[in-house]
Amino acid sequence: MRDLRYIKENSELVKENVRNRFMKVDIDRLLLLYEERNRAQQNLEELRQRRNDNSKQMKGKMEPSEREKLISEGKRLKEEISAKEEEFRRTDSQLQELAKLVPNEAHPDAPVGKEEKDNLELSRWGEIPNFSFAPKDHIELGAELDLMDFESAARVSGPKFYYLKNEAVYLELALVRYALDKLQQRGFTVTITPDIAKEEIVEGIGFNPRGAESNIYNLEDTGTCLVGTAEITLGGYHAGRILDQKELPLRLAGVSHCFRREAGAAGQFSKGLYRVHQFTKVEMFVYATPESSEGLHGELLEIEEDIFRGLRIPYRVVDTCTGDLGAPAYRKYDLEAWMPGRGEGGDWGEVTSTSNCTDFQARRLGVRFKDEETGKNRYVHMLNGTAIAVSRAILAILENNQREDGSVKVPEALVPYTGFSSIGPKKRQARAE
Repeated sequence: MRDLRYIKENSELVKENVRNRFMKVDIDRLLLLYEERNRAQQNLEELRQRRNDNSKQMKGKMEPSEREKLISEGKRLKEEISAKEEEFRRTDSQLQELAKLVPNEAHPDAPVGKEEKDNLELSRWGEIPNFSFAPKDHIELGAELDLMDFESAARVSGPKFYYLKNEAVYLELALVRYALDKLQQRGFTVTITPDIAKEEIVEGIGFNPRGAESNIYNLEDTGTCLVGTAEITLGGYHAGRILDQKELPLRLAGVSHCFRREAGAAGQFSKGLYRVHQFTKVEMFVYATPESSEGLHGELLEIEEDIFRGLRIPYRVVDTCTGDLGAPAYRKYDLEAWMPGRGEGGDWGEVTSTSNCTDFQARRLGVRFKDEETGKNRYVHMLNGTAIAVSRAILAILENNQREDGSVKVPEALVPYTGFSSIGPKKRQARAE
């Protein structure tokens, strides 16, 4: 959530930012409600002061007629205060609902654009594989190597679910451990987070927990949701707290399942493991001082690159355009891995992202720190980044490491965790109809 005073003092900049993000928020209406709310609050304070003055007068000696006047005035003030409190609550509620729609400020260097094609490529790493044979996509490889089963999952759970089988199970566990070891070496406290969060935490992070536009599974009549990312539970960990500046930056890593509705997601690039309703992810989250957040954002990107370099997966880094940032993000970098089975001849596909959300989430969640220099409480900056989204990492590993004989080479960095260095075709057991 943005600072309302900032919005008032910089309304034209805020409107421009909303336009650059291709969003619709009535800033003029918000400012009108802000003024109405402030007037209602001021009126309330004046009425409460008059009530206090009236109560003080009641304590003194006076004629019965004067006391009756004060009692009558006290009753009138009580009714007026009650009416003004209701007016304040109604106006403040409308103001807060509208203020939730105002996106975070975008970094001045973030490319202005509406779609993925408007993202700015910053760098590339690794060599795109040049196969001497026609490469297969991960769906075909998964079937031939008996690593995943989409058909059975569709019958059991519905479309966009999957069973991982055989070596793919160990590959998932290896990727999680590989990422956690990297993060622990970098000073992160590793956690396994809950897969459920309260709606107010989900909303505080910037996800819409309800409605047709929501990408979140809401658990009916519980006030909770399945999390779409451990960013939600890691960000909610210190909700409502004042942190010690000496503890910052706080680096947390969380393993969780991620549940996403992905309503309307279709097309050839959404097939198989690329876009699913449930997957495992290792998430990075940092609580920081405002002065350090930009440098820490670069650190999170560096960690993501280190992880994929260790896996020997070619990738590129893109600076995400304003229209694709998401409301909480000030700036976001995506790591896109090369996926040989994507389209005709291969293409890039997002595998991780990292965002600096500045104080946008902290204002909603009430996370502050005590500034040692001024003694005042300030909002922390919050940053997040994907260490490993397991399903997409498996996709990239299978497609980039396939061999002509149908086998797949396991990245050397994962061999100590898997216990095997390649995955080969196997004789399948007959399955009863």
